[in-house]
Amino acid sequence: MKIQSATVIPTRYWHVLADGKIQCDVCPRACKLNEGQRGLCFVRGREGDQVKLFSYGRSSGFCVDPVEKKPLNHFLPGTPVLSFGTAGCNLACKFCQNWDMSKSREMDTLADLAMPETLAQTAWALGCASMAYTYNDPVIFMEYAMDVADAGHELGVKSIAVTAGYMCKEPRYEFYWHMDAANVDLKAFTEGFYHKICGGHLQPVLDTLMYLKHETRVWIEITTLLIPGENDSEREIEDLTQWVMENLGADVPLHFTAFHPDWKMLDKPATPLPTLAMARNIAVKNGLHYCYTGNVHDRKGSSTYCHQCGVRLIEREWYELGEWQLDEHGRCRRCGTPLAGVFHGKPGRWGRKRMPVRINAVSHGVS
Repeated sequence: MKIQSATVIPTRYWHVLADGKIQCDVCPRACKLNEGQRGLCFVRGREGDQVKLFSYGRSSGFCVDPVEKKPLNHFLPGTPVLSFGTAGCNLACKFCQNWDMSKSREMDTLADLAMPETLAQTAWALGCASMAYTYNDPVIFMEYAMDVADAGHELGVKSIAVTAGYMCKEPRYEFYWHMDAANVDLKAFTEGFYHKICGGHLQPVLDTLMYLKHETRVWIEITTLLIPGENDSEREIEDLTQWVMENLGADVPLHFTAFHPDWKMLDKPATPLPTLAMARNIAVKNGLHYCYTGNVHDRKGSSTYCHQCGVRLIEREWYELGEWQLDEHGRCRRCGTPLAGVFHGKPGRWGRKRMPVRINAVSHGVS
């Protein structure tokens, strides 16, 4: 749709219940709303006997990052991505590291006017290969994200969804038709964790991963944040990696990242590097080709290796790329085995830089 200014817009995925309430059908939370009531996400709510999105065209947290920070290690390596989010979230994770945005109940969080065409033009002007919908989940502002993606595609800028994958079938189909890549946060591999720590359920996330792998061309990678004593047991990691191998295949990259105490989980210690290494070793043992450690300095665990001959194909150290042993077609220079992913010739050189952006300044020609 073409929206000319920041506004509240009507949405499609909802239906009226027998008792007069309206149920939002974007995610499995299925919020049932009276007139004037907002869903748990806060940015979708009932107004005028329909569900509307209240954050269209209003964003915050604009920054140019390395694509590896999303994290995506097999999607246009070394290139810059324009990252932004809105407010609210449809899960209630106690360990949220972006809680100031994802848990915000204030529209004042969305300080910047950022219409789709402006965002796309800004990304293009800054030399970004892609835009990432991140910090909070794009599922809850899907109409806005899809319009931004369409505007970006007109300029050759790709779109990345950084998401928990907590979405219903019909909107999932429409949303991912507009996306080029996704990093799905598989928060754990037990229903108990999702219920107790996140206020959600595991199966819808697995359904999203299956859909993305088998019914779309979206490039996907998976991230699991390992929290000491909650989801870091050898048994759970065995189950998780076996499921990925059996249902998604060996070529879907899996990132095990370190937890740092935040929001409502300040009593938990940071994840030690040996736990991440253990998880990576289990994943490799179970047949996964590309397994990574994240949020720590670990050159071995963050680099990419050829699963056929073992040569280091892409060296990484905290988002900086080093050795590069891929040919122009994305194949191992030693044995010719293709590396799964999306590669366009030589890697970018953005490195670990983080560049905050004022959208209005860039759109008016001021860098």
